[in-house]
Amino acid sequence: MKKHNYSAGPSILPQEVFEKASKAVLDFNNSGLSILEISHRSKDFVAVMDEARALALDLLGLTGKGYQALFLQGGASTAFLMAPYNLMKENGKAAYLDSGTWATAAIKEAKLFGETVIVGSSKDDNYTYVPKGYEIPADADYFHCTSNNTIFGTQMKEFPSTNVPVVCDMSSDIFSRELDFSKFDLIYAGAQKNMGPAGATLVVVKEEILGKNGRTIPSMLDYSKHIKAESMYNTPSVFAVYVSLLTLQWIKEKGGVAAVEKLNNAKAELLYNEIDRNPLFKGAANVEDRSNMNVTFLLTNADHTETFDKLWKEAGISGLPGHRSVGGYRASIYNAMPIESVQVLVDVMKALETKV
Repeated sequence: MKKHNYSAGPSILPQEVFEKASKAVLDFNNSGLSILEISHRSKDFVAVMDEARALALDLLGLTGKGYQALFLQGGASTAFLMAPYNLMKENGKAAYLDSGTWATAAIKEAKLFGETVIVGSSKDDNYTYVPKGYEIPADADYFHCTSNNTIFGTQMKEFPSTNVPVVCDMSSDIFSRELDFSKFDLIYAGAQKNMGPAGATLVVVKEEILGKNGRTIPSMLDYSKHIKAESMYNTPSVFAVYVSLLTLQWIKEKGGVAAVEKLNNAKAELLYNEIDRNPLFKGAANVEDRSNMNVTFLLTNADHTETFDKLWKEAGISGLPGHRSVGGYRASIYNAMPIESVQVLVDVMKALETKV
């Protein structure tokens, strides 16, 4: 039976990507070598890295605009540290929006480097909404936000206008919707949700913001060194970068981010409509801040849990339970999730009405 994978990450990837990647594991580019064993300095892999970096900028509309794309390691958790290391001045200040667990983790790292101002927080209501109406200090070295909150199912629909550099963790909604990405000076995203397998982290940075903080930065945490080495300062995650390239090619072939966003909107609308229609369910996040990537919802009567769990498991659904911070259920409907799988979940939710 086909599994409908709603895991929050590592998550579903396109079937075509799996097929191409599996062939490369056996024989990459007819070289007689596996993608898992080739040298990262080989001509074949250098071409992969160059194309992946260029295609990332292309899909974000940032080609020729002073940005560099990097594929690094350490996940967004290392980027929490790298952002202040590279951007916060000695005795400087950074502004952070606290909208969820990962934003809180980023704030914790920033506090190691200097004054960290929390300009807005939704912690008071267990992060069920995205803070609004906040002010960013004009003397901040940068402003940091998280575009999509994977655990709580909220998503920023608008971003503030400010004269300070804007840093954004887009780990769970990168390449899922059109934005004016030139408004951001630093974007980072773990690959394992919309872009590839675990092990690679995409960083997109505007070069002009680097080298201005007066700090001595350890080499592995210095964006400038990684740019100079063209993402090869150390051995990169070869397979993760290759699969990310395949996924970026898939997005391009689909019609780019605009085409993917259209499908994502349709999937989200289908599922949220059922949550709102069906009296047995309720959404966990504020309606205006609902994420199109991570749909969080609960049963209105916990007594129906056993019946509902049996139904969705029998339907071949996987990865649906919600994070312990929220409870209930979380349907992660990333780019590669087909609308047919969303319909299966909706049908199961409707079926529950006939069982209770």
